[in-house]
Order: sequence, then C-alpha cells, then structure tokens
Amino acid sequence: MSDLTDRAPAPLLARRAAWLLCAIWLLAGVIGHDPWKVDDALHLGVAWGMAAGDWLVPRIAGDPWLVVPPLYHWIAALCGKAFGIVLPWHDAARLASALFGGLYLVVISRTAYRLNGGSAALAAPLLAIGTLGMLVPLHDAQPAVAAIAGFAIALRGLAIWQQQAWRGGTVFGAGLGISFLAAGSDIAAVELATALTLMLHSGWRRRDSLKAWGAALVIALAIALPWPLLLRQQAPTLFDLWWSAELASLGFHGGLGANHLEMLAWAAWPVLPLALWALWLERRKPFLAQNVLMSAATVWALLLFVADSPKPATLLPALVPLTLLAASAAARLRRGAANAFDWFGMMTFTMIAGLIWLGGIAMLTGEPARVAKNFSKPAPGFIAEAHPLAILLAIAATVAWIAVMLRTPRSPWRAAARWSVGLTTIWVLLSLLWLPWIDYGKTYRAVSADLRKALGANPGCIARRGLGLAQRASLDYFNGIRTIGASRAEHCRHMIVQTTPGADRDIAGWTLVKETSRPGDKGERLRLYRRAG
Repeated sequence: MSDLTDRAPAPLLARRAAWLLCAIWLLAGVIGHDPWKVDDALHLGVAWGMAAGDWLVPRIAGDPWLVVPPLYHWIAALCGKAFGIVLPWHDAARLASALFGGLYLVVISRTAYRLNGGSAALAAPLLAIGTLGMLVPLHDAQPAVAAIAGFAIALRGLAIWQQQAWRGGTVFGAGLGISFLAAGSDIAAVELATALTLMLHSGWRRRDSLKAWGAALVIALAIALPWPLLLRQQAPTLFDLWWSAELASLGFHGGLGANHLEMLAWAAWPVLPLALWALWLERRKPFLAQNVLMSAATVWALLLFVADSPKPATLLPALVPLTLLAASAAARLRRGAANAFDWFGMMTFTMIAGLIWLGGIAMLTGEPARVAKNFSKPAPGFIAEAHPLAILLAIAATVAWIAVMLRTPRSPWRAAARWSVGLTTIWVLLSLLWLPWIDYGKTYRAVSADLRKALGANPGCIARRGLGLAQRASLDYFNGIRTIGASRAEHCRHMIVQTTPGADRDIAGWTLVKETSRPGDKGERLRLYRRAG
C-alpha cells in the first residue's frame, strides 16, 4: 500500500477543513424533521419507549420488538432526554446517529493512518462521507450506524494486533462487544471470521496472541452479556424468542442476485472502484499484512450482505473495509483517472445543486409554473415559507462549493476532497431548501392527529389489522395511540386498519368512522372503524 515512510500527517489546515466538513455532513438532515417511515420511525419509537421507563425490553408502542439488541436505542433515548430541552425529542434522539457516525469517522481515519499513512488517514473520512450508501442510513435513526462504529473499532484492534497483540486484542474485543450489542450476532460473526482468517497469517501469529484472545473475549463478553442475561432473568420467554431469531439470522436467507449487484454498484460508489484499483496496484503483494486485513474483512462483510435481502443497512459493514482499501489508493490514481473523477464530481454536483435551487425557488414563488406543479402535485396543501436564515446558509454553501471548485490546490487527495464537498453541498441544500416539503409528505403527524380526534377522549382499547411497525410507532409517538393484535381485541370498540385506496371499506360488524392518509400518498390508507351496535 502506501509507502511506509508516508507517516507524516496531512497539513493541519487540510485536516481541520476535512473534520469541519465531516461535522457539517453528520449534522445536516439529522434534525429538522419528524420520524419517517420505515427505519427512522421504528427505531425512534423503540427509543421513545425506553425513555418512558422500560430500558430492558425494546418495544414498539408497548409491544416487544426483539429484532436487534438495544445499544443504539439506549443512546438515542439518552440523547432525547439530554437534548430534548432545546430540540424536539425526535431530533434530539436522532443525534445518536451523529455521535456514532462521528466515532466511526474518527476510528476509520486512525486505522487508515496505521495501515497506510497520512494521505490515507485524510482520505478515509472524506471517502466515507462521500459514499452514496452512507448518506441516508447515517442520518436516520439506525442501529447499523452503531454496528459499523464497532466494526471499525474491531478492525483498528486487528491492525494494532500485529505490533501490540494484547492492546490490539482489547480494542478488538471492545469493537466486537459494541457491534453485537448494536446489531446482533451477524456483524459479530463477520468480525470473528475476519480475526480467525488473519490468524493464518504470520503477522498475527505472535507469542502473546493467546493472551490477546483472552483479553478480547473478556472485554467483548463484559460489554455484550449483561443485557441478554438480564433479559433472560426478567423475561425468559422474550429471551428465548430473541435468541432463536439470532440463531436463525446466521444462515443464508437469499443469495447473490441482480439486486445485490445493482445496490453494490451505486451504494458503494466511489469506494468500490477505488478499492478495486487498490487491489490491482497490490496484485503482486496480496499477502502483505495490511492487504490481507482489508481483503479478508471485505470478503466476510460482502458475504453477510449477499446472505440477506439487499438493503442499505446490510451493505453498511462492507463499506467499512472498502473505504480503507479505497483510502489507500485515492492518492495513487493515475492523473487521467483522477482528473476524470474530479471533473465528473464537479459537473454532477454543480448540476444537482442548480436543480435543487430551481426547485426551492419554484416552491417559494410558484415560478417556473411547470416546476412548481411537480412539487405541489405530490404534496397537496403544502405552503412553502421563506426562512431567511435557511436561505442565507444555502447561499453560503453554494458559494463555498464554487470556491472549492476554483481554489482547491493540487494534492493527492483533491479529487476525493472535492467529491465529498460536492456531495455534502447538495445534502445541505436539500436540508435547507427542500426538507419542509419532504417532511410534509413523509410524516404521520397529521394522520395521527386525525385519528386522535376521531377516537375521542376515552376510546378504550383499539384493535389493529395490517398496521405496520412504523405506523404503530408514529401513532404512539405523536398522540399516544396504541393498538393491540386482533387475537386480544375481541371486546375493543375501535379498530385501525392499514389498507390501500381501492380496498373494500365494508367490514362486517364494523362502521367506518374516519379514513386518512399522508398528503399525496397514493398507496396507503389508515381507516378507523367503530364496532357496530
């Protein structure tokens, strides 16, 4: 990889600018909107339940939800309590994603420095925030963000292991425990498989490796075990359900398909082509220690991705070692390829920024009329308001992007830096100019208020039929509306049904009271029924 003499850190100004950019990227879009379907509303709903007092059992609107362990939800609930005085609770809780995302960026930068030197250390966080598949999950309420922070810590521990096995083992164990407590056994299995693969390499077979493994297991178990043990003690039936689901998740449930390849192609851009370039550059040294570490982690994480249905959250672990590989090659692109990558990024993001401004102006002024119609049609009733501070910040972001295009000096990481600045610019512009419009169509706030009004003051128990987890979490969060399954709802006076617009409204024994939906939603309706008689 990078020459071992490249241990000098990048210039101080470049490092400060990079970390300022990372901070802007992390915070933009995290606050300023309601919980959104699916993952955002679901995980904020779990954290909301914990903040109300039940810190042991993850719940959605009162019902147990034991899909992932609760580390992320604990931190989100604490953030909600700590920052909920100055922010809406959901915005405050969502800051957990920014905290875990910041931890991930710091650790991956330090790991890249240890493996490949100062240029890679600067390029790694820039490439991470420039990766398309990272954009939405790291700004949602998403436990996978905590899991990849743990994965990055585990890889850092393995990188340290070569020179200081015991210290590396302790760091690896911390990452292993954090990942398990954030997302379960899948990601922990990837980390263990990577570590065991590395033990076949002479760089990790040290005299004190046995002690390092002991330290790793002790620390991992100390972090991961208390919650399952408490759950088993307090709610053995729920523990059995959770553990059965964990064991079942370790198998293959899909297999490589066209959808996997399609998602990998766009969500791993631009780290995937850069990682492939790194492997090509090192094709004569495949067994060099740092090459083996990054390659083994990539292979195992990609196996995890193809073992399940293609989803951005399941791809996130693979982006961690891919980013390390890409960072090692970002400063070694041939001049023509680097210039093409740089030019493509500048042209693409400048065009998108112009379209975002055009849409923002159309929403505020109604002109151009054809563009304004494209925004009013999917969000009927939305009225855009001009917020001077948001407009000033959007202008400042645009000017900064123009300055970066015109004034960035030549450097090994210029293409990666300008790509990341461009992506951050359009994300900031979306957050400042379009976020109210997006939120208007995605939030369940008005839907929940409609149902609350129709239910009246004392509705009694409420049955449900086909009501999704995100909808249940949203109704509970906004208006305290909790439903129970049909098997336990024989005597409920009301029932909420999630259905489609064309579905038959008549249900034997029930009278339709209210039908509601999010503005412009053509595929979903929530209907409230009252038991006849």
